[in-house]
Amino acid sequence: MKKNRWFWIVGIVGFILDQVTKYWVVQTFPDIGDTIPLWPGVFHFTYVINTGAAFSFFEGGAKWLRWLSLGVSLGLMALAWWGEKMKVTEQLGYGFILSGALGNGLDRFLFGYVVDFLDFRLINFPVFNLADVFINIGIVFLLIASFGSQSSSKVS
Repeated sequence: MKKNRWFWIVGIVGFILDQVTKYWVVQTFPDIGDTIPLWPGVFHFTYVINTGAAFSFFEGGAKWLRWLSLGVSLGLMALAWWGEKMKVTEQLGYGFILSGALGNGLDRFLFGYVVDFLDFRLINFPVFNLADVFINIGIVFLLIASFGSQSSSKVS
């Protein structure tokens, strides 16, 4: 775990944050669809469940999505454990993706759906959760890592 320390730290902390926020939503909102406007008409906490993937794609596909999440999680952990030491940006990218895959994957295995609650109404965006945010942050870090390696290889 010392070899790719940031991967493990980000993966574990992100997973815990995702699970704690979803637990808070389920305990705070009595019914699905309940909402708390933080900035009315712009940003709300809204309790919804999602049986599909991000933005409700593949609605009802939780059965195969749970296995995809498990496969991604195990693959990333194997890469960090047995693979070479990664650059910090790669560790952060894969760590954020791991936290999101674990968070939503666990929900799909336990409940058959994912709890979503971040509701940006200003742009009519689908409701999402921290796991979704973490996956997107991870993709950004991996893009940064890939551009960094291309520019350094051209200099050599």
